[in-house]
Amino acid sequence: MLPNTNVADVPQRRAYYAHHPCPVKMPVPTIFCGARLRAILDHQPRHWLSFSLSSAFIFVSINQSQAFEENKKVMAIQATQIRKGMTIIHNGVPHKILEFHHHTPGNLRAMVQTRMRNLKTGTTTEHRFRSTESIERAVLEDHEMTYMYNDGSDYHFMNTETYEQVALSADDLGDMAGYLLPETVIQVQFYEGEPIGIDIPQVVELTVIETEPEVKGATVSNVGKPAKLETGITIQVPAFIKEGDKIRVDTTEGRYMERAR
Repeated sequence: MLPNTNVADVPQRRAYYAHHPCPVKMPVPTIFCGARLRAILDHQPRHWLSFSLSSAFIFVSINQSQAFEENKKVMAIQATQIRKGMTIIHNGVPHKILEFHHHTPGNLRAMVQTRMRNLKTGTTTEHRFRSTESIERAVLEDHEMTYMYNDGSDYHFMNTETYEQVALSADDLGDMAGYLLPETVIQVQFYEGEPIGIDIPQVVELTVIETEPEVKGATVSNVGKPAKLETGITIQVPAFIKEGDKIRVDTTEGRYMERAR
């Protein structure tokens, strides 16, 4: 049974909570006053807190359940902890790290150079972080889904377990829409309960449906020509590639890799 809130029982309350930690999903009554209270309020979102006044003391309840759920969405890390494949929050938007390397230009401070993909637009950008800079690491939920169809404006996916369907726009998918074939199983990424993008393999195999005739005897891969693939995108391919060939494509850079075996 909880001790009562009488000010005279403050030592009793402190002893009680020191030996009876509350479960995460329960608000935790804590006693603060003066500078300590101001410090707490400065570091806690207001909607986590509730107050009750008793004499000279203010009793503050911090909803640890809500704090825990919100903190699961982001984690603070230093820029030096950035790794390939990690998702961070940059300019308020989730970005996936495609490449990174540490850079120390002369006598200047160390930097972390990154190439990352905006998970909402699909665009790829480069950004340089200071090594001491604090970065927000996003925690995404991945759901295995099957790409079903495109209705002209949205791309529709179905969860392979629950059969729930979601739709993402072409803007949501960005360049990644050009690598989707019906019945392809991929990972759809959710952030704060909403689908924000997809995670596709770095290499996919697609069929060439339109290109210039094969150049007889051409074997040099750096002699390129445009080729339209079955998803509708056009990339540069070697001169020896012909219509009907299945090729391997790097989805990160949108480039031809080799003829599929």
